Amino acid sequence: MEKTYIFGHRNPDTDSVTAAIALSHLKNQLGSNTAPAILSSINLETKYAINYFNVNVPVFLNDVKIKVKDLNYTKNYSITEADSINDAYFKMTKVGISKIPVIDDKKKLLGIITMNDIAKEQFSHNIDVIDSTYDNILEVINGRELLRYDEKIQGHLTVASYRSTTILSTVKFDSDSILIVGDRHSIIEYAITSGAKLLIVTGDHQIKEQHLEMAKERHVNIIITPHNTLIAARKINLANSVSTIPYKKEILCVNEYENVSDFVKLANKTRYSYYPTLNEKEECVGIIRISDVNYDNKKKVILVDHNSYEQSAIGLEETEILEIIDHHNIGSIGTNMPINFRNMPVGSTNTIIYILYKENNIEIPKTIAGLMLSGILSDTLILTSPTTTMLDKDAVETLAKIAEVDYHEYGLDMLRAGSSLKGKTKEEVLYTDYKNYPVGDERIGLGQLSTTNPDEILAEKEEYIELLNNVAEGNNYYFVALFITDIINNGSYVLYSNRGEDILRKVYKNEELTEGTFLENVVSRKKQILPGIMLEMGDK
Repeated sequence: MEKTYIFGHRNPDTDSVTAAIALSHLKNQLGSNTAPAILSSINLETKYAINYFNVNVPVFLNDVKIKVKDLNYTKNYSITEADSINDAYFKMTKVGISKIPVIDDKKKLLGIITMNDIAKEQFSHNIDVIDSTYDNILEVINGRELLRYDEKIQGHLTVASYRSTTILSTVKFDSDSILIVGDRHSIIEYAITSGAKLLIVTGDHQIKEQHLEMAKERHVNIIITPHNTLIAARKINLANSVSTIPYKKEILCVNEYENVSDFVKLANKTRYSYYPTLNEKEECVGIIRISDVNYDNKKKVILVDHNSYEQSAIGLEETEILEIIDHHNIGSIGTNMPINFRNMPVGSTNTIIYILYKENNIEIPKTIAGLMLSGILSDTLILTSPTTTMLDKDAVETLAKIAEVDYHEYGLDMLRAGSSLKGKTKEEVLYTDYKNYPVGDERIGLGQLSTTNPDEILAEKEEYIELLNNVAEGNNYYFVALFITDIINNGSYVLYSNRGEDILRKVYKNEELTEGTFLENVVSRKKQILPGIMLEMGDK
């Protein structure tokens, strides 16, 4: 069953990360194959929760674009230089491709051999030269091993087509001789006594016992084939090693982790018919053509704690969205087919997932309960945010009992851990919990940091303001703001880029609002920050 990835928004907070883990566990209990994921590194608060309940950090997804490896191209398709030309020919005809990659014993690409290369070799003047192995010859002529002394078989081919007396008087055999012969015992004896490299006896004819003993003494290789002399002579050149054919060594390749969209651009530019594919170890794993490209193998995803393209994974438009679980306003994401969309006006995505566990009668393990509790406490600031509902409070009471923690004490410890600025750059502080939003034809960026010590940031106010201006200008935002939420005093200090002041003064009806103003009881971006800004900018 194909794996479905569950992830939150691009700058993951505790609610989005823990919601992805909790929902994945629920889905898997119901028979699905899912895995939680994150789109960037987790913050200190989330790390505290995950470590406290001893859970692994979800897998990191750089993007969810369709990769070359997701396509149904020709995989596990290659040949080595030691393989026979016959093997290369039949592999090509089996899959209907006139080219096949040549690899070494470590699966590194050496080049590519084509059907045209094989045809040229078969019409060359070197058809009497044999450079093969005992096993390859045995396979190609459907032979039976009689005597084997050498694995590598090299030499010049002779077919016993003359009268015996002519061959005995004019043809010289030595250790470089490979002879195709029928039941012509005098020639067989002559070749053996001359120390020939290999005898191929056609028509399933038997070797006389005395000749067999002579061959053993001289270490002469012997193969018996049911084919007649004509067919054996026609087939044996196909037993030659692939290395005997000149083939193209400099080949344009694609990596299987490359985006399909990038491969299409490459193929349209270069116009080659086939491209060998390599894995992350630079091993050749197959061959792809532009006709293999389709969009049927989209990644299947479930979104939690967001429902807009701006906040989601890069390449989301190339995925199949199966479901969305969120507690924010409805954003920009649209789908081609109906999906399950659970959107509720509660303080945390985990509250909705808690309800889903109850609806499906699935027991919540202690670790999952602890993570869900962490997400709710984080998003509701330990149930003090105006977004908090009775559903959030009920969920917290139950989950705290399952997790065996005092939710208020645990919540304070978690928030304190998350508010530590030790070792963080100002950019990292801004992007700790940062989201951007489209507002009409403009975009704004809103960062929020919950802390028990806002003075750490306010002491460097001017440097943060400079950063906000640079981010706004560099990313074409109308303005960028950072809300420093004081957990103890239940409010937020606001810093903003140049064009933010007029908007924020109108939103909070405060003509004296300046950089660092404390906004009493303003702690919720979803309910007390974003709606007013969007309304005010919509009217400007």
